[in-house]
Amino acid sequence: MTITQIAGGRGDFQTVHHLTVGGSQEEIGRRLTEEARRLGWQPQRIDPVVSRARRTWFERHWPQHHARMDGAAQALGLDPEQDELALDGLSVIPGGSGCSALWCPPSAAPDGHGRAGRNYDFFTLTTSEFMGRESTPGELPIASRPYVITTVPDEGLASTVITMNELDGCMDGINEAGLAVMLLIADIEHTTPPETADPQVGLGSVQLPRFLVDTCENVEQAKQALLGAKHYDHGAPLHYLVADARGGAFVWERGRDGTEHVIEVGDGPLCVTNHLLHRNPDPMNLPQDGEASFGTYGRLRTLYERSKGVLMSPDDLRASLASVAVPAGTEGPWRTIWTTVFDTHDRTLSTRFYLGDEAGYSEELVFTPRPGRTA
Repeated sequence: MTITQIAGGRGDFQTVHHLTVGGSQEEIGRRLTEEARRLGWQPQRIDPVVSRARRTWFERHWPQHHARMDGAAQALGLDPEQDELALDGLSVIPGGSGCSALWCPPSAAPDGHGRAGRNYDFFTLTTSEFMGRESTPGELPIASRPYVITTVPDEGLASTVITMNELDGCMDGINEAGLAVMLLIADIEHTTPPETADPQVGLGSVQLPRFLVDTCENVEQAKQALLGAKHYDHGAPLHYLVADARGGAFVWERGRDGTEHVIEVGDGPLCVTNHLLHRNPDPMNLPQDGEASFGTYGRLRTLYERSKGVLMSPDDLRASLASVAVPAGTEGPWRTIWTTVFDTHDRTLSTRFYLGDEAGYSEELVFTPRPGRTA
């Protein structure tokens, strides 16, 4: 395992590390757990009945994660069959952040490469501040220590992901087959406080992108995997933009009644912000934004108007994302924490990280899941 500081430093809002780990999935799980423990993570207690059901579900549907949990047990000196502690992480994303994403298919690119871009918008607050309390001495903002993680297993798909605060989940990810996944708040006006933060059976919100890059090579496999899986969130429902090297893309989301929706637009741009697309399918017939919508409708209209019926170069895509980003100096405690561009043809993830209002953003960094692989 190697860890390299790649952006930010003393005095900057973010300090970003790139962690690369290979070997068996069990070894990868052990190494990730050791790094998490170094950062202060401890496993949480869990209902033993739920714990057994979770392990069984992972073993059947996500064996890579199940093996990494065995590695976590090794790192903790625990029996992997114990039922009292959850051996993986859980992330609860606070409501009120907003993100924007845009998929441009190969037919809309001058070089024939499919690309997706996204702004990851989040609060610059500490957890205490977010909960309305004073920060404790030395407490860091929630989004100030992101990781880029490249995993290269002996068997299975190599991947590179970006995570804000969970080493076994992610917000953005791409694998060596060219499958790219990114998450966004799905129903920003109807997020609710969680009733519980306890792990449940199936995929938590931040585990879902990692599940897809571990197990799927294209969008058709991803659709089947999602429709066949159990999912849960904790009051902040998410939706996911998924794209592949063949030029396919869709958004997966759940309705307020729990129904599952796969949204596709054919051979055209696919824009996503922070409202349910299946309830508002026409980009040019959206509601007006209100105080609780964080500009979700306006951001989507802007992305759609900039991308419809035109060729989008990589620079055009970046400019479109910049047009809906939360810039430095904006009133309020939220910013575009990072901006990512995926090239599914070249299997690359390029990103810039927010360093602070004065420092601006890092230079763009480019990552590939398995160095040396060609499309």
